[in-house]
Amino acid sequence: MSARTPQDIIKRPYITEKTTQQRGQANRYAFVVDPRANKIEIKAAIETLYKVKVSAVHVMNRQGKKKRIGWRTGKTASWKKALVTLVPPGRIEVFEGT
Repeated sequence: MSARTPQDIIKRPYITEKTTQQRGQANRYAFVVDPRANKIEIKAAIETLYKVKVSAVHVMNRQGKKKRIGWRTGKTASWKKALVTLVPPGRIEVFEGT
């Protein structure tokens, strides 16, 4: 088994109205992460990729929803979300342009 890189652990930023508000008030950023990743791996990946200091990581598993198109039924994919709180002077520039 090969070691996962930070790019394998952090899939993409997760940007919604709520996460944009949290970014301004609590210095908290949201990411879609690998479902197998734990808090320690997520913290190390964020610190490596964005050169910031992380103070806390909260993770949640989001279950896929049942969907129906006509008479066919299916399910959207399940995914894992990480909320990362940075030490106060820290900022992630990827989010600032959105």
